[in-house]
Amino acid sequence: MNGQNYRCGWVALMGPPNAGKSTLLNGLMGQKVTIVTPKPQTTRNQIVGILTDGDAQAIFMDTPGLSQVRGRLSKTMIQAVWQSLGQADVIMPVLDAHLYIRHPEYLDRDLAPVAEALASDERPMVVVANKVDLFADKSRMLPLLTRLNEMWPRAEIFPVSALNKDGLPELARLIKKQLPEGMAQFPEDQISTAPVRFMAAEIVREKLFLHLRQEVPYGIAVEVENWEEDPEREQTIIHTVIYVARPMHKGMVIGRGGSVLKQVGMEARQDIRELIGGKVHLELWVKVRENWTEDTAFLRELGMGAESL
Repeated sequence: MNGQNYRCGWVALMGPPNAGKSTLLNGLMGQKVTIVTPKPQTTRNQIVGILTDGDAQAIFMDTPGLSQVRGRLSKTMIQAVWQSLGQADVIMPVLDAHLYIRHPEYLDRDLAPVAEALASDERPMVVVANKVDLFADKSRMLPLLTRLNEMWPRAEIFPVSALNKDGLPELARLIKKQLPEGMAQFPEDQISTAPVRFMAAEIVREKLFLHLRQEVPYGIAVEVENWEEDPEREQTIIHTVIYVARPMHKGMVIGRGGSVLKQVGMEARQDIRELIGGKVHLELWVKVRENWTEDTAFLRELGMGAESL
């Protein structure tokens, strides 16, 4: 695992919200290490996925989407992005090619400031144009690829479909070549630095994103309060609290007759069972914690403080 020509390094995924960074990371890893929903800004923390393949180890950092900053939570998320860039050996901007082909005027608005900030950076860079499966005529990509080459003249520009996994093996090989020589930093069988409790809480949050109206999930935090093993029943008992920022959201999370919470629990239980490889008894409680997104101490408890990432 650590021969003379072994390569190991950190790769920072960054870009606008909903560009498909989490789907891309899961696709490169070949398994789920971060949650994915159709809504933007799903990722709040810096998720680290570790891909060990032959004579190389790539350590991926999936960061929150870069967007306009509103409130303490958003500021903390953006700080995490720039902090991750500081430790990266390879920088990998990810963008929604389908969006920018339909609306080329958005490209400079969203990505020009990032390209300008990284213009003097000499580290290897791979710009991933994602979601190319959404249009049949690939010649429509040419103006976008030309503009991306102008914005990042030193970078490799790589079109992929993270959803369909088209181009991902080739992308993985390219990233491998960009890594610096060095010893592996993690065991060969480790796929993430995230504690299993955190990953379980993220799974619950993913299901809430999928089942709630547009504005509700952004006011929700999920915390595993207690995790215990029951050897007699051969199961793991997980006590989880869902915090909502407004009293009116509590009823929405629970649903009529508990319908939403039951569905979320059923789907989350299945994913957590696959995560830990055993039976799961998942308990979900909903509590109101007003203005939690502005509570620095609480954000730190949830692992969202930039200094804790």
